[in-house]
Amino acid sequence: MEAFTFAVSTQVDFPITVKIGALEGKQKQIPFSLQLQHPELRHLGSVQNPTSDLFVTVQLWSDSKPLGVPLQTSYKTFKTARAWNEWLPMPMSLKDAPFNCQLAITIWDLSPFGGDGAQGHYVPFGGTTIALFDEEGKLKMGRQKCKVYRHKAADGFSSTTTPSSPPPKRRKANSRDALSPSMEEIELERIEVLIKKHEMGEIPRIDWMDQMVFRQLEKLKLAAEEAGRKRAIRLKAMKQKPAAERGAEEDDSDEEDIDDENFTLYVEFPRFDHPIVWSDHEYPPPPISAYPQTAPANANSTLKPLPEVRFGPGIEGADGEALIRIYDPEAGQAGNPCEDKHRRLIRSHRTGIMDRDLKPNPKIRDELNLILSYEPTQDLSAEEKDLVWRFRYYLTREKRALTKFVKSVNWRDVGEAHQAVEILPKWTEIDVDDALELLGPTFDNAAVRSYAVARLRKADDDELLLYLLQLVQALKYEDTSHEDSDDVAHDSFLANFLIARAANNFKLGSYLHWYLMVECDDASPSTSPIQHRLFARVEYYFMSELEQIHPEHRRTLLRQGELVAVLSKIAKEVRFSRDTRPLKVEKLKKYLKDPKHDLLHIDPPLPLPLDPDVLVTGCYPEESNVFKSSLSPLHITFKTADGRKYPILFKVVYSVYLPIRCVR
Repeated sequence: MEAFTFAVSTQVDFPITVKIGALEGKQKQIPFSLQLQHPELRHLGSVQNPTSDLFVTVQLWSDSKPLGVPLQTSYKTFKTARAWNEWLPMPMSLKDAPFNCQLAITIWDLSPFGGDGAQGHYVPFGGTTIALFDEEGKLKMGRQKCKVYRHKAADGFSSTTTPSSPPPKRRKANSRDALSPSMEEIELERIEVLIKKHEMGEIPRIDWMDQMVFRQLEKLKLAAEEAGRKRAIRLKAMKQKPAAERGAEEDDSDEEDIDDENFTLYVEFPRFDHPIVWSDHEYPPPPISAYPQTAPANANSTLKPLPEVRFGPGIEGADGEALIRIYDPEAGQAGNPCEDKHRRLIRSHRTGIMDRDLKPNPKIRDELNLILSYEPTQDLSAEEKDLVWRFRYYLTREKRALTKFVKSVNWRDVGEAHQAVEILPKWTEIDVDDALELLGPTFDNAAVRSYAVARLRKADDDELLLYLLQLVQALKYEDTSHEDSDDVAHDSFLANFLIARAANNFKLGSYLHWYLMVECDDASPSTSPIQHRLFARVEYYFMSELEQIHPEHRRTLLRQGELVAVLSKIAKEVRFSRDTRPLKVEKLKKYLKDPKHDLLHIDPPLPLPLDPDVLVTGCYPEESNVFKSSLSPLHITFKTADGRKYPILFKVVYSVYLPIRCVR
């Protein structure tokens, strides 16, 4: 089978567009007798002028229902022929178009006195309806020829009475040849198919030959129009004969009246490089039934995966069409409704009084000890959660049990969450590592995070410095559901605590500043734009606090930023330079010796961002070096205030500058 390249309509995000081309045809003059009977006919625009100003409206229809409002061509005056040559974009994309979508095109004429189907001072000059897709589901492209039905508005119903291409009429075997299409008309239809292929580029263009063909085509059109007019006159004369004079060959009751005004409207659809085949949207399966879950609201609980269908021996799969798959919406249900109801009953506030005096027996105490020994990443089963909740008052004396208790609470349940918040202050003071776990991604309840921050307030600055990086990372897990980073940074207990402690300790503040700067510049997909704005707002509030309490600390941090910027510039130049390594080393030394960079002598001494306890007063350019590596790391030796040498390694990776680090 040969390869066939095509695209499906659901992949084409392009509006349905049609170009209204030219109207061809010769209008028959209205007899004077008919004008005397209907004087309003003489005032029609098309009667007074054969090239009167007409306009066209186009409307989308499907299943006998309109898919939008009609669009109208702009006003245009005609001199010799009626040709609009205007593109009209429909209010629908191709990807959303139904299979039986069609365009109802109506040409309107001016009529001061109205008439049948009139809209204001306009009456239908003619109409036609063209489908967007053909019978095989392929999108129509290029120029299309549409038959215009005189004095009729376009019919957009499914069984339209104004089809652009009328179906072939049934004729008997002994019907007269005079009623059949003439040779000129048949030849014109054949030539028009070839002309369309020529326009689509399927037939090569030869200019001198094309001009000759187009001249012959104009003559063929005139001959076909004349043949069609004569055929219409003959049919009209035959129908006027008495029934006795007409033979059996003229008895053709299903023959429609042939209009001697053969008007044709040419429209054009956009051309694509490949055929467009209609395709329906593949909708996702219906959502899983949402029962109240036992997991806390802040937990990243995932639904159970859909069950895998396995076919036994001798049973064909979906390809063999012998067995079909049926979607079960309860397949991914995370809980049992009966068990959820039971859990809500046993955790009701009415049972709280009885739970205060409960004490576990030796067997249950061993089970509780086993639960307390679980790793922080291990999830608790429903039975284990119920057990921890039942003996929560007994476990208040055990500091390791707080994190397990918080995991066992369903924070979606308002009553249960209220009981859990009341018991938190009664718990034995937990360790710092447990407080860090409460600030992790599993818990976003404000009361829980506030309790963890209250525990961290009792730690001194040296202990807090050990966990500062983790605390900065914990800012990612603040509640950002309202998507306002300004309010989150201002109302966050953790952010306010870090700012208050770091503003009074320069070493702590220096590390906090650079940790926040790294998070602001982090371009990894794991950090969302909301989190970027959150870190930026925390950094802003921290700098504002320093400006009020210790402005000299803020100036020092700004000097550190200038040092990192200078080193980043030379690191980038060396990294992307095509020079040899000796030339890179000479460039680095020359850069460090340049007085305008203020690296040779730093006054006053500046604390290093890596270790604020180390004060540097300058550097040794002659001892600098560039390592043999694709990243070209810089080796720079600084001079400390006590006269020691302090070497550092600085490098740039994919245009992202790594923090300064010491060479050990």
